[in-house]
Amino acid sequence: GFQWVANPFVNGIWSNGVLIGLVSAHYEDGDLQRWLDLGIVIYDSADWGKGYGQDALDQWIDRIFGLVNLPHLGITTWSGNDRMIGLAKAVGMQEEARVRQVRYYQDRYWDSVKYGILREEWQAGRQQK
Repeated sequence: GFQWVANPFVNGIWSNGVLIGLVSAHYEDGDLQRWLDLGIVIYDSADWGKGYGQDALDQWIDRIFGLVNLPHLGITTWSGNDRMIGLAKAVGMQEEARVRQVRYYQDRYWDSVKYGILREEWQAGRQQK
């Protein structure tokens, strides 16, 4: 049978008892464990634009900053993913890097973009709410 692994860096996004997506975290620098990138996916586009992603990412950033003693968390996406870019900005992240025309999709090249937030910025943002 299938078994779930208890991984603190993966969590489900649930709505009314239904698994609608996942949040994750992985180390960009492998065993050094100083550079953590987050991921989020909402499976069904019918669930997009309803605030699930922002709620989940808000809670995930809180949780991950609570789990690891790191100054920075980030997200990597591509320049054509307007929703992910909007989500990163909505939770207080800012664009930190852009590698031009390295992602190939639908017969054209797109930029790879990285957004991030520092722990001190996150905490300052929490205090304003």
